[in-house]
Amino acid sequence: MGAAEWAIIGLSAKVALAAIGVALPLAFAVAWLLARRRFPGRALVQALVNMPLVLPPVVTGYGLLVLFGAQGPLGRALEALFGLTVAFRWTGAALAAGVMAFPLLVRPIRLSLEAIDRGLEEAAGTLGARPPVAFLTVTLPLALPGVIAGAVLGFAKALGEFGATITFVSNIPGETQTLSLAIYALLQSPTGDAAALRLILASVVLALGAVLASEWIAARLGARGAR
Repeated sequence: MGAAEWAIIGLSAKVALAAIGVALPLAFAVAWLLARRRFPGRALVQALVNMPLVLPPVVTGYGLLVLFGAQGPLGRALEALFGLTVAFRWTGAALAAGVMAFPLLVRPIRLSLEAIDRGLEEAAGTLGARPPVAFLTVTLPLALPGVIAGAVLGFAKALGEFGATITFVSNIPGETQTLSLAIYALLQSPTGDAAALRLILASVVLALGAVLASEWIAARLGARGAR
């Protein structure tokens, strides 16, 4: 592994971590809304959440380009308010990865919230715990395995995201060229097979390590909750 390959891995990790860090709080809020509230249009919200799973990634990437590009309404707003540009930047790669990973964050968190015995939360309330305190001391710890599972699945998805990323931010070495984009570029080169294989093996190791870590953490939390 040369310095250039380690830089690609580092950029990919930075993009994936940024994507999950930004998407996770919103995913938790949406999961809580879907798990705890019944409202008109709930099925539509659920369908919209899952759209990145069923749409061609290129379509999602094009939609992000239209909205967040230099001439897009959200892109102009970000530039005017915060001086932030996401199109053709690593931040745009993180945005694309977060959007594509979002359904994988929401589903396990929602299932975890639905599995919580509401009587435990009500008992905390009868003992004087205010709703925020009950949430932090009862709901969140019980939902934590689902949060971790969603975060790890989302991280693995963000790490390997390709279609939406290349459509939205292109394949710019050192800026937006993540693992999957670098592998794609290397496979187009007659002399890139060896480097592509090394990056493929790195991708497998990272994804497998993330899933194993998730299983270990979830098992530890489950064992602690059963005591």
